[in-house]
Amino acid sequence: MTSYVVEADGGSRGNPGPAGYGAVVKDAADGQILVEDAAAIGTATNNVAEYRGLIAGLRVLLDLAGDGAVAEVRMDSKLVIEQMAGRWKIKNEGLRPLAMEAGTLARRLRVTWRWIPREKNKDADRLANEAMDAAAKGVPWHSTVSTVSGGPAASSALSAGAGRPGAQAVAQAVVTATATATATATRTGREGAAQESLFDSTDISEISSDAPVVTGKGATGWRPPTTTATTLILLRHGETPLSVERRFSGLGDPELTPNGVAQAEAAAARLSREPYGVQVIVSSPLRRARATAGAVAARTGLEVIVEEGLREADFGDWEGHTFTEIQRRWPDELAAWLADPSVAPPGGESFESVARRVQEAGDRLVERYEGRTVLAVTHVTPIKTLLRLALLAPPAALYRMHLDLACVSLIEYYADGPAVVKAFNDISHLR
Repeated sequence: MTSYVVEADGGSRGNPGPAGYGAVVKDAADGQILVEDAAAIGTATNNVAEYRGLIAGLRVLLDLAGDGAVAEVRMDSKLVIEQMAGRWKIKNEGLRPLAMEAGTLARRLRVTWRWIPREKNKDADRLANEAMDAAAKGVPWHSTVSTVSGGPAASSALSAGAGRPGAQAVAQAVVTATATATATATRTGREGAAQESLFDSTDISEISSDAPVVTGKGATGWRPPTTTATTLILLRHGETPLSVERRFSGLGDPELTPNGVAQAEAAAARLSREPYGVQVIVSSPLRRARATAGAVAARTGLEVIVEEGLREADFGDWEGHTFTEIQRRWPDELAAWLADPSVAPPGGESFESVARRVQEAGDRLVERYEGRTVLAVTHVTPIKTLLRLALLAPPAALYRMHLDLACVSLIEYYADGPAVVKAFNDISHLR
């Protein structure tokens, strides 16, 4: 039986920014490119573009070889491969419909999922960049494939046509049809995917963590439901000189005050006892968070792992100023910042940008420490952001939350359901 290789990739210049994807189908026996596809998709994130590349590659293969074809899907996106193989959960709601669509297509094939290094995914990466370059110039992307051979669809097309020119026409026809199908995915893919469950009775314990996972009829490879939660305990750092004076404190790096040290110790005494059972401690790279995390680590015997994505927002020119000072010196900028989460302080970082960074960090923690209890010591904005995302609340909800120094909040993440907020701004250990 003829077998195939699908290589797919996607990219975003800005993440999010102008994005595009590329996909190729190759003959597994000799590596010859049978057909390729690429397209610009407007403004999107890297992960969205990568999933769109996967969907395009699966569609091209189905058009070329039909249902039941055997293929190995290769991508340098660890996220997409692990999620499609069922080893990682899909926490980003924006990716879930794309993963469902890809899963629906994959079930029509016999697919093995394989992660590869970026340098071995050059063809798909090239196509994605060609598509983005073409879009930047305002021209459509065109395939450069000149031959199609090896697959049953290609063979029948060649025998019915006029040799090599016919092959090029077949390749372009497949690319055109696939581009059209992919462009309409947001209109039709979700409805089709919603009609079928992606979960079956596959026992995930039978799947090796480092072996390829085969999907197809009778085995989707998707993780079955589970009731085991990944617990994320969110601890705000203790008091600093800037917090005493109610000054904006972002990437500035003040130490804890003596009272802040006492607050950290009180939180550590609480979190080192049952029922918390902390198994992992992660911290923002800033000193006030690391010192607070260190107090818990000293009582639990755990090491502190620094997570860059949990740092506080960059308040730019407002760093170290009080709200009143900012209101007097930057009244228009402050009004715009309070009205729109996409607006950044002068020289700083918007809440919208912080949300993307923090969500990626949260997703990494939940995937890396699945089923465990993780203490994340961080700051006001990251904690509010994680709580907002768990509650599916709009960005404006940030302005409706208050967090005290050294407070504890708690979120549980379930593989087969939504996140659940179980505690918010708890400071009972400080009383």
